Amino acid sequence: MQSERSDGAHHVRFSITEVRVKLTEDPRNKLRAYASVTIDDAFVIRDLKIIDGAKGPFVAMPSRKLSDHCPRCQHKNHMRARYCNQCGGELDGDRAPRDGRGRARLYADLAHPINSNTRIELHKAVVRAYQEEVEAQRSAGSNYQPKDFDDLDVLSESIDAEYLDELARRQEERERRRREQAAAGEAGAGA
Repeated sequence: MQSERSDGAHHVRFSITEVRVKLTEDPRNKLRAYASVTIDDAFVIRDLKIIDGAKGPFVAMPSRKLSDHCPRCQHKNHMRARYCNQCGGELDGDRAPRDGRGRARLYADLAHPINSNTRIELHKAVVRAYQEEVEAQRSAGSNYQPKDFDDLDVLSESIDAEYLDELARRQEERERRRREQAAAGEAGAGA
């Protein structure tokens, strides 16, 4: 699958090079599977959810719970919290921001397509992989082996040594500048 994004004069292309699907155990649950998507053999997006929707499988992007700060102690709390987890102060139960349809926004996507064509292509690729995994499970029966996601956490052996050296050089440069600024501040305070 290839998608294209137009930024005026130039186009950026990417391709989904792999989709892994891990089916969930409980068939009564609307959450049917988790998926990871690899783009250009270089970038992985994990924890997409495949949910059984009214019109078929729905692909939900990875997200995080939204939170805000307690007005009394400034501790972070989830938007549904009725009481602060730090000081116990009561929180407004209706403080979550609303979306265009008036529904409370409790989660924010961590990664998501920014245009409908990319969303459609991503959805097609993930649903296709999900259907293939369901069929593989059905065909294998008790011999079914779910896909493993653990290798996605291992850093590639082909990490560019020059890039790592550049990161170390930049860090040393920042530390050198901090030391110089601290020395200049001390010299200015002593004058």
